[in-house]
Amino acid sequence: MRAAATAEFAEAGYETATIRAIAARAGVDAALVHHYFGTKADLFADVLGFPLRPDVEVPLILRGPRDRAGEQIIRFVLTAFERSDVRRRGVLLLRTAVDGKLATPLVTGFLTRELLPRIAGAIDAPDAELRATLVASQVVGLLVARYVVRLPAAVEASVDELVARVGPTVQRYLFGDVPGADVDADPRRLHNSSHGE
Repeated sequence: MRAAATAEFAEAGYETATIRAIAARAGVDAALVHHYFGTKADLFADVLGFPLRPDVEVPLILRGPRDRAGEQIIRFVLTAFERSDVRRRGVLLLRTAVDGKLATPLVTGFLTRELLPRIAGAIDAPDAELRATLVASQVVGLLVARYVVRLPAAVEASVDELVARVGPTVQRYLFGDVPGADVDADPRRLHNSSHGE
């Protein structure tokens, strides 16, 4: 079933792939796939062999006290990446997401379907989708700087220092006021209008 899932994700992409199609490819009933792997997100994580589940953990953080949610998200991610098993697979995933034509739509599909909507759902604001995307961009950028490109200052800084410096930025993305921004407008409409559409 893992082989069938890998092939289906690779050919159809994360958003288009279905448990039913994976089951058909494997020659089993869809209920059996659900029994052994759970949801499509669970199966995708299993196929990647990635032990970190931000689509599960980050929404849990956001359901708690909000005043330090940004710091908690950064601490959760960095603490996880300090573990060799997470870091090894995480760096591989980040590299392939940036460089690989196949991996990029898979990761993008997972983020846009499983992670970003859950972050946005915890933010009571008209621009929640943009806020969630900015949070993801901040986290991914930090991980790339520290663990992939290995910029010296980012590598040498302690987890506590990075939490103290980056956490407030993530906090502002999540819940902060945006001076001068038209948050009642649809960010996608603003993007289109800026291109003359």
